[in-house]
Amino acid sequence: MKKLLRNNSLSIVFFLLFIVAWVAQACSGFASHNDDRMQDEQPPITFSAYLQSGHFIQATFENWESEFLQMALFVVLTISLRQKGSSESKKIGEPEEVDRQPSPGRKGAPWAVRKGGWVLFLYKRSLSLSLFFLFMISFVLHFYGSFKDENEQLTNKGLPPEPVSSYIADNRFWFESFQNWQSEFLSVFAIVVLSIYLREKGSPQSKPIDASNDETGE
Repeated sequence: MKKLLRNNSLSIVFFLLFIVAWVAQACSGFASHNDDRMQDEQPPITFSAYLQSGHFIQATFENWESEFLQMALFVVLTISLRQKGSSESKKIGEPEEVDRQPSPGRKGAPWAVRKGGWVLFLYKRSLSLSLFFLFMISFVLHFYGSFKDENEQLTNKGLPPEPVSSYIADNRFWFESFQNWQSEFLSVFAIVVLSIYLREKGSPQSKPIDASNDETGE
């Protein structure tokens, strides 16, 4: 157990933080949503009903969507784009270990590398493909939750529901998306630029403390 925790401590801690934050989001969102319903003279709903509501689904997946988009673009764009002095960039004009061709004879090489062919073709792009796939799933679920919440609000006001065909172009849905996308792009910009000049001892996201500002890469 000690070895398991030591070898997986980073993923375990972040997963636990995710669970705590998600539960806190659900509890606070549940209270906020019922406050809004009371103001609209609607009866409160149960917690289980809230977890199936458009309000909760939309709030959850609009954030997941932006995170997966940010990571997918970062993985793909850092293949060919560079930032001089940043620890988040590959070195400029120098070969990198990640660019070498995979060798099926390498000790511990994954099954896909040994298999070759189309399996290796997909495996070489599996990280970005998985992230874009998760982004698309989150995007669709965000749309579903936002659409459901919008029609729940319209129903409570005695108005006719909005059809899917018109909601896909609704300002509310795209506002929810872009407000999260811009924050994710800003955070990537910040770490790329700040890592040029600032350091964090012991972190793989930082250059060595005594590295010059012009030194690129971790």
